Amino acid sequence: QVQLVESGGGLVQPGGSLRLSCVASGGAFSISAMGWYRQAPGKERELVAGISRGGTIVYGGFVKGRFTISRDNAKKTVELQMNDLQPEDTSVYFCNKGTFYDNKYHMGINWGQGTQVTVSP
Repeated sequence: QVQLVESGGGLVQPGGSLRLSCVASGGAFSISAMGWYRQAPGKERELVAGISRGGTIVYGGFVKGRFTISRDNAKKTVELQMNDLQPEDTSVYFCNKGTFYDNKYHMGINWGQGTQVTVSP
């Protein structure tokens, strides 16, 4: 049974930074692709970033160089460094265990509980 636990959300002013972390337990983390999604009220869940087991990375089009995803297989963690946050980045951010092929991250069925990120003056 895979469990994913996110942390690191909070309230930040526009232009600020946050670092999200997701710790995985159960399953074979090192051979899994991992991703971050976000979902704002009334909107569909969208991919923020995904990273393959080999370190290949994809980002959502809105990221525009502001976010960086990374993973530490020894610690079974995947992190998302978010810089230059803007009000439109306000959302609940979720960690996901998925798959990576055709140079794309594909959503899996394992999700964390989510962590709230609020960007406001």
